[in-house]
Amino acid sequence: MTGSVQDLKTDGAFFKYLNKKNEYKQQVRETMVRTAAKLTSSATSEQRPGMLLGKVQSGKTRTFIGVMGLMYDNGFDVVILLTKGTNALVRQTYARLHEEFSDAVDQDAMRVYDIMSMPDNLRKYEWNQKLALIVKKETHNLERLRTALEEKYPELKEKRVLFIDDEADFASVAYEYKRDQNLKQMRVIATKINELRKKIKHTAFLQVTATPYSLYLQPEDMTIHKGKVFEPIRPSFTELVPVHNRYIGGEVYFEMSEKEDHLASYLFHEVNEKELEVMKKMDGRRVKMDQLLEQKNISNIRMAVVNFIVGASIRRCQQRLKGKREEKYSFIIHTERGKSAHAWQAELIEGFEKLLTEGADRETATFQTLIREAYDDLIRSVSKLKKSPRPDFKQVYEEVRRSLNEEYVVSSVVNSEKDVQELLDYKGELKLRAPMNIFIGGQILDRGVTIHNLIGFFYGRNPKSFQQDTVLQHSRMYGARPVADLAVTRFYTTARIYTVMKRIHEFDSALRRAFERGGHDQGVVFIQRDGTEEIIPCSPNKILLSNVLTMKPHKRMLPVGFQTGYKTHIQKQVRQLDDRVDQLKKAALKERDGAYLVPVEEAKRLLSLVHETLEMEEGYEFSMDEYEGVLDYLTAESEKRACVWVLARKNRNIQRLKKDGSYENSPDTPGRGEGELAEARRLARNFPALIMLRQEGKKEQGWRGSPFWWPVLIVPAETAPTVYAGRTVKGKH
Repeated sequence: MTGSVQDLKTDGAFFKYLNKKNEYKQQVRETMVRTAAKLTSSATSEQRPGMLLGKVQSGKTRTFIGVMGLMYDNGFDVVILLTKGTNALVRQTYARLHEEFSDAVDQDAMRVYDIMSMPDNLRKYEWNQKLALIVKKETHNLERLRTALEEKYPELKEKRVLFIDDEADFASVAYEYKRDQNLKQMRVIATKINELRKKIKHTAFLQVTATPYSLYLQPEDMTIHKGKVFEPIRPSFTELVPVHNRYIGGEVYFEMSEKEDHLASYLFHEVNEKELEVMKKMDGRRVKMDQLLEQKNISNIRMAVVNFIVGASIRRCQQRLKGKREEKYSFIIHTERGKSAHAWQAELIEGFEKLLTEGADRETATFQTLIREAYDDLIRSVSKLKKSPRPDFKQVYEEVRRSLNEEYVVSSVVNSEKDVQELLDYKGELKLRAPMNIFIGGQILDRGVTIHNLIGFFYGRNPKSFQQDTVLQHSRMYGARPVADLAVTRFYTTARIYTVMKRIHEFDSALRRAFERGGHDQGVVFIQRDGTEEIIPCSPNKILLSNVLTMKPHKRMLPVGFQTGYKTHIQKQVRQLDDRVDQLKKAALKERDGAYLVPVEEAKRLLSLVHETLEMEEGYEFSMDEYEGVLDYLTAESEKRACVWVLARKNRNIQRLKKDGSYENSPDTPGRGEGELAEARRLARNFPALIMLRQEGKKEQGWRGSPFWWPVLIVPAETAPTVYAGRTVKGKH
């Protein structure tokens, strides 16, 4: 049942005040109104919630507060706001609601309570006001809420109550493949919430999340391959939180970053996997505290710290040149959960600071080199902004020296409730004590606590499998960011983690696009290969998010981050590839402009031979299981024979590495023109296209002196948005 916007009161005291105070833009206001209208007229529950879907750090709280105001104006008396289980987030939420509804609170029209500190003797005068109850999603808080509703104030059960489940994710409730993630407890919590809801006469239920990824974006039923059917559960309705124009998210880090010379192309700095091992625990054999500024095995964390200090110095110089107030900046190190690792990392950071301060005082050659390297790295991206001042090296160098001598740098370990409480300001947000703040910690840093002016993020949480909701909530570099801050921002992680985060971003984008076009009624298809190698539909709450591949029209798939095998080891396979490519015309069912439509088995054989010739670097994969599964799916629905267009080109001489040292990833766009990619996309309408590029592989280009073939697979234009859940493949990738 769809709510009527026309029937909703939008000029009541609560929403009128919020709208005037916050100056909501029309798109945001319309989202709030549609959400409230549907909540007031649709049947919602914990099992069939309304869903407010936003991006990580994109203004979801602002939006649901507006919905609260509309619900108060339209006959609802109580909002029970369910938050993630940290005292810091409760405190931040409490401060935010008090600030937003300050007029109503001052006029005794509303009360805001943390359920754990709610008085036991509320008078009728008080509980007859509008109430906002903040409840952590944990047993003691929910028991306290039950006591309030059933024993102390049973009259509240007769009121109209809106449940808002903040940072909810139904996917996480359904995961069962790991026992060490408190998933059993989450199921218990969900059950308790549902039991409470049933005891209240009039309720509505709204989930607010950036990660809804299990059950809701598929069709009502889906039949794929030999009549197999999967029937999903879906929400009552979904509204998208509009993304504001200052939002920096996955599009910047994983899409724009691939455009050479774009501001975003400088963001990612690759970290060696071995360096994460060094950061786990103190080891005097591997780390010499008096040599921190020279040691190679900690080069990335050293670079990250120096870049942060230099980046903050550049921004403060720019602000001074413009006559503006100089800001404070933050940097996060999030690699481990254990407190012993945090203590060691804190010691490491203090060691860097001590040696850098000594170097600044004496102006040593090592210190000058480190500052010059950081300046040169950062000024490349700063120079992309024409309207921003560009302080010269001498200005920045002196600013860095002053910052170190005046102790502008402060590091803090944040790994327990007590630590966070001591670090919060009066708004419940992480306090920036000094101009340059380094926060070292674990999960406590990703629980929604606001961290301002973040320009550096060293991320190394590296489990064997990744949950989408967890990884996205760790993405603290997302959010509202001035573009001038983005110019000095750097993101440090391993190639493997970066690849997983990129896949998760693609997954996230595909599902959001489905919503934006109303496609949640049509759906996003989830598929996998079963034990018999057949493509079958799968339940998305069963998949490992590190193994997903999102397919969309004309997407490219290609191996990146590899070296060839030695010439003597791969020349046989290269000769076989040469012969097969030359004979494509004989196997072709159709020819068009030098491209050949061949059976899918032929494309698989080409890829399999290529797979034998490439050696993937650490953190990069080329999985034949994945490529074969994708080809099977993309050609399965063809009314004719399963086929692939193959477009082959020879005599290519591409460099292995780009100018910035990253691996080349665009062999199909020579000279950065359209090249074969444009040709292949014109061909790939109903069938996929496989570009085969024969590279000379010369040593002066970074290869091993052997020719090799580089494949690029293009998804057909007619492909529906699809998520392929690959299996974990043992052995060579």
